[in-house]
Amino acid sequence: MQIDRSYLEQTLAALVRINSVNPKFSGGATDETAIAAHLGGVMTALGMEITLHEFAPRRTSVVGRLRGSGEGRSLMLYGHIDTVGIEGMKAPLSGRIRDGRMYGRGTYDMKGGVAACIAAVKATVDSGEPLAGDLVVVGAADEEVASMGMTEVLKHVRTDAAIVTESTELQLCLAHKGFCWMEVEVEGRAAHGSRFEEGIDANMAMGRFLGRLDTLERDLRKRTPHALVGPPSLHAAVILGGSGTSTYAAHCRLEIERRTIPGETEASAVAEIQAILDALASDDATFRARVRPLLSRGSFEAHPESSIVDTVRAAATSVLGAAPKVIGEPYWMDAALLADAGIETVVIGPTGAGAHAAREWVDLASVESVADILARSAVRFCG
Repeated sequence: MQIDRSYLEQTLAALVRINSVNPKFSGGATDETAIAAHLGGVMTALGMEITLHEFAPRRTSVVGRLRGSGEGRSLMLYGHIDTVGIEGMKAPLSGRIRDGRMYGRGTYDMKGGVAACIAAVKATVDSGEPLAGDLVVVGAADEEVASMGMTEVLKHVRTDAAIVTESTELQLCLAHKGFCWMEVEVEGRAAHGSRFEEGIDANMAMGRFLGRLDTLERDLRKRTPHALVGPPSLHAAVILGGSGTSTYAAHCRLEIERRTIPGETEASAVAEIQAILDALASDDATFRARVRPLLSRGSFEAHPESSIVDTVRAAATSVLGAAPKVIGEPYWMDAALLADAGIETVVIGPTGAGAHAAREWVDLASVESVADILARSAVRFCG
């Protein structure tokens, strides 16, 4: 099988030129509908069966299925089709090519991976040799915010294994961190600024909590690190308290992001915060606070000897001329959702830079390499 480089570049450029900014970053002015429709058309032209899945109006994920000829194993090739915002970018939707790189929002995160999936399917179709098992391509919505697109897709679609094509610089990613967003609210008592005997300052009380939170954060980074993703961490992301300069703050609210490693859970992360609140309440009868989780996504860890890991490692070694380096990533991916659904999963993607930045690009030769790895993996895994 041969990867059609011209087709790959045209496919990627067309995807980049479609504004698919997640509505969270555009005040609701954009969505994934247009890119899902376009991608569905591209996959239909390759002979794939198309289904669309919406978790909310105009929040569309697209799934294409190339039917196999027999009883082989099924394989999913995954990419998300939403992007972050384009403010501050010059020509963010141009798909301009210079010195072997394509520039624009989503080239690296992660329309390059999506284009590699499509080019791999084309190579399979062009070979004239049908696979025994089904080859499925998913273009998922909402990965950049809450992964509701893939959550919805997994209610309807299952495969034996999956390859996530998030950018990894052609390295084999077997783990990534999860996250837990939490809210801590401290309750005070409003009073005029001159009435110290009546007021309870929620902001001051939050300050005491923040001091202990800082200690916990430093302790987290001293814990035994995970071999691939390192230690857990947290940061105080958003804080809001008080209503006026001459008023004791009645409430202070803090949002925390806790990055979790394999083996940690939402419950364990929340319990650490609750322990701090309990200790502060024990020290001061006027201290009143609560913690609650806002959104959590688990970490991911693949078995290093699973069938799909062996398959992709062998394909990558053949394409790259050397075995790919095994890594973990510190950021969240939908790989965790796939693994939690019982689907053997591995991650490999192209080289580039500028995810969430004002200048984003992907190396086109590396996208071609990913497409080649995917095509070879499909033949070996699906039969």
